[in-house]
Amino acid sequence: MTETKNMQQERHGKGAGLLEALDPSRLEEMVDDFHDPSQEWRRLFSELLGTFFLVLVAAGGGMMGQAFPNTIGRGAAVVAPGLMVMAIILFMGKVSGAHLNPAVSIAFALRGDFLWRRVPGYIVVQLIGATLAALFLRFVIGVSATYGSNYPAAGHSAGDAFVMEAVLTLGLVSVILGTASGAQNVGLFGALGVGAYIALAGLWGSPISGGSMNPARTFGPDLVGTDFASYWVYVAGPLVGAVVAVGAAWVLRGRGGGRSGSAAAQGDLFTQPSSPDKT
Repeated sequence: MTETKNMQQERHGKGAGLLEALDPSRLEEMVDDFHDPSQEWRRLFSELLGTFFLVLVAAGGGMMGQAFPNTIGRGAAVVAPGLMVMAIILFMGKVSGAHLNPAVSIAFALRGDFLWRRVPGYIVVQLIGATLAALFLRFVIGVSATYGSNYPAAGHSAGDAFVMEAVLTLGLVSVILGTASGAQNVGLFGALGVGAYIALAGLWGSPISGGSMNPARTFGPDLVGTDFASYWVYVAGPLVGAVVAVGAAWVLRGRGGGRSGSAAAQGDLFTQPSSPDKT
């Protein structure tokens, strides 16, 4: 009898806890906590996880191809990162903006859509995510991470690769800023535009430079493979391309900092547009 009574009390306690969790005021409090700027770690974790998955695919193609010859062609290796970026934007873009790329974070900040104080944290976790992916691939596949990095093609100079990376990144950041603008905001379908561009740019541009367009993507494999011989190309090229893309966006659409661009750059957690009167 006593045991039955205790079980009933236990069930009542669980039921009360569930009702408390479903209470509208409690749910509103949880939402407020989630939007609290002190919860910046959610954004940072999102960027780390997203960059990890991007580099897992981008570097994994070359490393897997080295371990298992004739299994992964160049077309598949350069299209896969585009598909992965598309998926990442769809599943976590609302949390952090899904930058996954220091050049993109800096471009959003220059555009006025992203707070400069958040840029260092984003870049650090992007580099960490890329490094963790390269370490994972090195451990599982068992080949040097250099096979998953980017280098200027034989017969082409580092200058050639630099120009190619700058032009490819100009296009990438232009697509990102364009699909994030109030004038041409296409919502989640922006993921299709960004993913498709990465795939197409890789198909025609990768033979010369590798089609990185992302300092973090190249940093991880270079660090794990301890080979930074040409890394400057994959920092300077994307940064120059990103800066030019911001200038082009200003010519095409005027200043940034509007609600749409800021929401795309920052995600939905405590979005802070610098020009709230602008869409």
